[in-house]
Amino acid sequence: MSDSVTCQFYTKIGACRHGEKCSRRHIKPTHSRTIIMTNLYQNPEVEFQPRRKTDTEEDTEQTQPTRPTLPKKEIEEQFEAFYKDIFVECALIGEVDEITVCENHNDHLNGNTYVRFRTEDAAQRARDSFSSRWYNGRPVYCDLSPVGDLRDASCRQHDTQSCERGGMCNFMHVKRPSRALLKQLKLSQRKFYEDQYKNKTTTNQPEESKVENVRV
Repeated sequence: MSDSVTCQFYTKIGACRHGEKCSRRHIKPTHSRTIIMTNLYQNPEVEFQPRRKTDTEEDTEQTQPTRPTLPKKEIEEQFEAFYKDIFVECALIGEVDEITVCENHNDHLNGNTYVRFRTEDAAQRARDSFSSRWYNGRPVYCDLSPVGDLRDASCRQHDTQSCERGGMCNFMHVKRPSRALLKQLKLSQRKFYEDQYKNKTTTNQPEESKVENVRV
């Protein structure tokens, strides 16, 4: 497919601000190691801050309904609980390489949660499983994503707090969990799959070998 008719934003980011009205083609993959759960993370900060207009809207500011701002600590605690939920549910299906959660304010990226699995089979199973599930009282919209490199799709300026487009940027503004939580989750996942492998190996051994293993 020629790049002239393929939407490069959709291919690289997995989302496009024009949506179905885009003049270029959004080619959905039939196989991928990455899934996207659209608008899954409900970012409380989006509701509390003035929303900047996109390039296609009038150059005026639209203010969201006034609500009390949550303390930053509470926002982080809620996010870590969300991240842990998603990681654990995904890891039960297949080994997770990476999870990216967007904290952009624009509609097509806000709350998008991307999960990169170790294998395409795991991603397919996750898509099939999550598409019929609910999270936090809302249906989960899950599909395979064309994004192959989540880091390449991220806004580097956001990481240094220098992105001039703020929450309306069309590249991923990644919200990251604490290093401690990420380390804990990855260690737990590794132990889980090591135990799975050991159990499978033991099950496939002759009965005499099983007994010897138990005695040891």
